[in-house]
Parts: sequence; C-alpha cells; structure tokens
Amino acid sequence: MKRVLSLIWLSCVIIIGASSCKKEVRPLNTNVNAVTTLSAPANAATLTIKTGTPAVTFKWDPATAEDGGLIIYQVAFDKAGGDFSAPVYKILADGGGVQTQATVPQDSLNKIASLAGIASSSTGTLKWTVVSSKSTNLQTGKSSNTIQVTRPAGFAVPPTTLYLTGTATEAGASDLSKAIPFKRTSSGVFEIYTSLQPGSYQFSDKAGSGGTLYFLDANGVIQQGSGSTTVAAAKTTYRMRLDFNVATSNTVEIQSLGLWMSAYNMEIGQLAYLGNGTWENPKLPVTFYQFSWGRDERYKFVLHTSSGLEYYGSTNVNNVAPAGQAASYFYLLPVTNAQWDNTYKFDPSIDTKNAKVDVYFNTSQSSYTHTATVVN
Repeated sequence: MKRVLSLIWLSCVIIIGASSCKKEVRPLNTNVNAVTTLSAPANAATLTIKTGTPAVTFKWDPATAEDGGLIIYQVAFDKAGGDFSAPVYKILADGGGVQTQATVPQDSLNKIASLAGIASSSTGTLKWTVVSSKSTNLQTGKSSNTIQVTRPAGFAVPPTTLYLTGTATEAGASDLSKAIPFKRTSSGVFEIYTSLQPGSYQFSDKAGSGGTLYFLDANGVIQQGSGSTTVAAAKTTYRMRLDFNVATSNTVEIQSLGLWMSAYNMEIGQLAYLGNGTWENPKLPVTFYQFSWGRDERYKFVLHTSSGLEYYGSTNVNNVAPAGQAASYFYLLPVTNAQWDNTYKFDPSIDTKNAKVDVYFNTSQSSYTHTATVVN
C-alpha cells in the first residue's frame, strides 16, 4: 500500500513540475508598416552614370513595427511603367538591411538601368521604392520616386568569354563549336590575332549555339544582335581588340613579325603566319655577335602593324640564360625599343646553327609565349 501511495505521490510531483515549467507561448508579431517617405534622390532627379565615380545614396524615413522590433529594408527598382510586383532588381539597405539608406555604386546602377531596358548611351527612367519586412511579411512602399538615368556607352554586364565566328574567319561558320576564342586581357576587354578573308564575321560569348551575339557596326562600335561585319579585302592578318566596357573596337593589320638581335641592332629574320595566332620560322640562321668579352645572344621580337612598330620581350630588364627557367621566361610582353633591355637569351647550342622559332599570340597558354630550339 505504501508503494502504491509513493507512486501516486511521485506522479503528482511530476505533473505539477511539468505544469510549472510550461512557458507561455505567444505568436510572433510580424506586423510592419510600409515606408511612406523617400528623401533622396529627389523625385525626378537626373543622373549621368559614370562608373568608378562616387556611389549614389538612397534614403527614406523609417517604417514602424507593431512590436517595435527590427525591420529589414530593400530598395526595389522597376521600369518606368512598373508597379513593383516584379521589380527588375532589389538591393539590401546598408548595415545588413537595417539602416534607412542604401549606398549603390554607379556600376551597379548601370546594370540596373540595363535590366530596366535603358540602352547604352541612352537616357531613360528608373522607378524606385523601399520594401520593409519582418519575417515573411513584406510591405512595398506607399510612394515611389523616379530618376532620369543616362547610361554610358558600353555594356553593363560584359561577357566573360568571347569567340569569333563567320565565313570570313579561319574556322568558318559551319560549326560554332570550332569558333576561335579571344584572349580576355581584363574585365570586358578581349584580344585576338587572326586572319580574315572575304566574307562576314560576328562574335558570341559561347562556342556553340545559344550564345549572346555581337557585331561591329560601320563605325566599329560593338552592338548586341545577330548582325555581322563584312570583309571585302583579300586574306590578311589582324589584331582585333574589343572593349565591352565602352563598346569600342580597334583592328590593326599585322604586316610582319621579325626576330631582332640586340648586338646587331636589327632584325635577323622574319616569321610567317601559320594561323591560330601562330607565327613560325622553321630554320632561322642564328650567329651570336662577337664582342671582346664574349659572344652576345640577346634577342626580342618586332611586330610590324599598320599603326607602327611594337616590340615584345621579357618582363626582366636584364635576363639570364634560358636553361632551367620556368615557362614564364618565354612569355611575350609589350616592351620598349631599348637595344639591350627586356631581351631573352638564346640557348648556347643555337650559336652558328639554325633555330626553329615559334610565336604564339593565342590562348594555348595563359600568356603569349614563344619557343626557340636548335635544328639541323
């Protein structure tokens, strides 16, 4: 009987204890009001976007929450006729979303304007408002402002890869997977050494179907679309540079490529263009110059273009012998025409022999490069 009473007593203690530990649960209050006042930029303000210049600060008066809790803000952008039901872009307020302002870089505004359908080098209208939120409760602002935006030339979102295709190109137009890749030299900037023949060409950001297409208009300005550029002249080698940041292009004719020896202060031979940005001389006679202190083996390259001479050599002003050096020893970089500076050195075995010299202005390696080896 005592055992039964003990069990009953213990059960009561457990029930009472559980009841006393039970916390009061209240529903989360997500009620938040919409922002009503936008303070900057002023309504109908004008802005000429210049990327790299100081950011634009968007400001508004705070919303209120029923429980006084934390509110998260986002600035929403839309087209001139939009109602923010599907804004083209949203950006979180400063401080992780809790401040009543958002600092927006001008390059970001350029992208937003592009998404809103405002073309480069054009003026259009952007609408903006502020969305306040608590948990899943979002409130779109009760007011909105407009900005008259003038975009710079160029593409707000430039491609990250670029390919050359078309009937005028070395790869032809029948197979896009064989399109010739450009070398990306910096963000939005591309370069290619190639030959063009009578026909037409265009660019794509993919080596295959489904890519975004671009072409050059009559003024050499980069345009997006399925147009093409016509080539009427006979087959010629060119260097083509495209800068999507400002939508400009520069094409120069490559007339020849010579190997220049410092001691002779002249070119000792020419390389022939083979295709795919590659030049070669399979049998270039090389004789080092005899000084009183020894024989001199220094050299670099001279590119003859329609815009003048360009010299390519080593990153090192004073170089060492090539034996045992890393691949970067042979990288080609733009250098000055200084007689002795930024030169390479031939391997001693090449002296009074023939050298096979190849230059690669293409994407086969991370940097433009060359080889020089002794042949019979």
